[in-house]
Parts: sequence; C-alpha cells; structure tokens
Amino acid sequence: MSRGAFTFYEFFAGGGMARAGLGAGWSCLFANDFDAVKARTYRANFTDAAEHFHEGDIFALAPGNLPGRADIAWASSPCQDFSLAGARAGLAGGKSSAFYGFWRLIEALVAQGRGPRAIVIENVSGLLTSHGGADFIAVAEALVAQGYRFGALEIDAAAFLPQSRPRVFIVATREAPPRALVGGSPWQTKAVKAAAAVLPPHLARHWIWWRLASPPARNIDLAALLEDDGAVAWHPPEVTARWLELMSPLHRARLDACRARGERTVGAVFRRMRTEQGRSVQRAEVRLDGLAGCLRTPRGGSSRQVIVVGDGGRVRTRLLSPREAARLMGLPESYRLPGSANAALQVAGDGVAVPVVRWLADRLLEPLLSPAAVIAAE
Repeated sequence: MSRGAFTFYEFFAGGGMARAGLGAGWSCLFANDFDAVKARTYRANFTDAAEHFHEGDIFALAPGNLPGRADIAWASSPCQDFSLAGARAGLAGGKSSAFYGFWRLIEALVAQGRGPRAIVIENVSGLLTSHGGADFIAVAEALVAQGYRFGALEIDAAAFLPQSRPRVFIVATREAPPRALVGGSPWQTKAVKAAAAVLPPHLARHWIWWRLASPPARNIDLAALLEDDGAVAWHPPEVTARWLELMSPLHRARLDACRARGERTVGAVFRRMRTEQGRSVQRAEVRLDGLAGCLRTPRGGSSRQVIVVGDGGRVRTRLLSPREAARLMGLPESYRLPGSANAALQVAGDGVAVPVVRWLADRLLEPLLSPAAVIAAE
C-alpha cells in the first residue's frame, strides 16, 4: 500500500495515538485537541503538525477548518463521564458532551456532501451502559440520522499488550459493508450484545455485526516492559511496608505464595476503595497475572500505578515510570513524552492503545474502504 492511501480526521487527538496506530498508509487531513500538554506532545511527534493540527475548543471549529473529504473521522471524545471511575453523568456531562461539538461538524460535512465515508468512535466500556443504555442509543440515533450504519466492538488491549484496557469502538459506515466483514466476532462481548438487543427497531435495522478476528496470542508480559532494577528509584522500606499493609489478606496471600516459590515476582498495584463490613476502606490490590491494570491519568481515581517486585526474599515497590506507561500503550521508544511525569502519564492514560488501532485498521477499516470492498458489497 502506498503512503497516504487513506485519509482521516482525528478529533480529540491527544498525543496522536490513533494516528500512530493507523500507520504510514494513512494521511491526516486534520487533527485537534483542546489540552495544551497533549497539543505540544502531538507537535513534538509529528513533523507535519503545523499543516493540519488545530489546538482549541472543538465548539470553535467550523466545517471550513476541515479540508476535503476524509475516508474516516476518528473521535476519542473525553471519557470521564462514561467511565466507572467518574460520576457517570453520560452525554450530559461537562466533558463527554464535547461529543456533540464533534457531531455538529459531522452534520455540517454531510450537508455539504463531504461526510466521512466511515466513523470510529472510541470510548470506555461505560458508554454501552451509561444511563441504562440511553447514551449509546443517543449516539446510534445521531449516526443513523446522518445516513450511517453502525456496529460496536469491545476490545481489550490485553490481547495485544500487558495492560487490562477494555474500550468500545463504534464503527459506522455510509457504504454497504462487504459480506466478508460481517459476522461473528470475539469482540462482540456480552455488553455489546446487550446494547444491541435494546436498540429501538428503527435503529436496530442499521446495526452491523462486524467481523473482526482475535490477534495471535500475546507473547509479552508486564515484566518484559519494565526498566532494569538499577535504573529506577525504589520506595524506602517504610513506604513499601505501607503498601503491604493496605493489601487485603487475600491479596497479601497471593503475593506471599509467589514469593514462597522462590521465583522473581512482578506485579502491578493500584488503590481501590472497597466496602468492608459496611464502611469504605482503601485497599491496595495487586495483579500477578502479567498484566498491569488500566492506565489512568494522574487526576483519575486509581492514579499512578505501583510496581511490586518480590525477589531474593524481599519485596520492593516503586512508581510506574512514564516510559513504562508509554510502552503499555504500545508507543515506540522514539515517541517523545512530556518532560514532567504527570504530563507524560496524562498523555498515556488518556490515549488509545496503538496495536489495537493497527489491528482494527488492518482487519476492518482498510478492507472496508478499499476499492475491492466496494465491488464486493455490490
């Protein structure tokens, strides 16, 4: 495939992780983000940003800011109001309502005959269930009103990377999909099927059961992405002791069992509020399955994850580094992170996993948009 065979707009672009996943076969016609830190990061990593990147409020954009007609409009709108870690305000929330700023532009492009051939809306899994499914139905209404058929896939980055990160991808198309892209998929999870089942009939008629296979088995774990022990700063013993004290008896027993086997044990620890005997208790929960928990921004509830290592009869803890967070998102070592740890973790925690985007592009989006696909659908 020649460079730039497909074109796209990237709304709420952040550090450009969707662009990184789409790869060299795609040309960016326009990208935007409101956040100054993310805008600087995008510009630092994409030398052509001056030609197409717009920093600012999406509600301030006009159709004239968007050149041409893109094959795809990608939108990873703010997820705080859909996330289980947020207040679940849904589309009426102050951040996720930015979706409507994006959709106002799509409506205008359609009216001008420039509607993107396809749309990808990426968000947290809470989008499927927010307000009893009403928010998902609202998105479906918007898509169908502008002539799009649509379907959803719930893809966990853990299939590609050692990070548990389920996300919903709504893929919509103005063109009839080829038969080879329709059918069963392991990404049509229970939540996706439940969301599809409650669609009103006038929306259900436009639903597509996208076919997307699973990737080969993941062959790396969390330990493989970590810095060398001597290259990082470890917590003093008293801080590690505090983390161990915060663990429930079950989680502490899991860690002790691994240590008893005499093997080097690597895990990820994150804080949770749990209800125990009728009261809220802060707990440190450890994963020892080779996966990190879902990365969040520094302002999120779980915040920055902690790495725990048991080796040689001792246990040590430390903070996850920004570069390790970038690796957990599938970013290359050459990706330029902001200088401060909080800023780097903000960019990584708000992003979309790069290998997930690449798999979706390779196995669904590119076949959907290719000339051969148009012929196959006829």
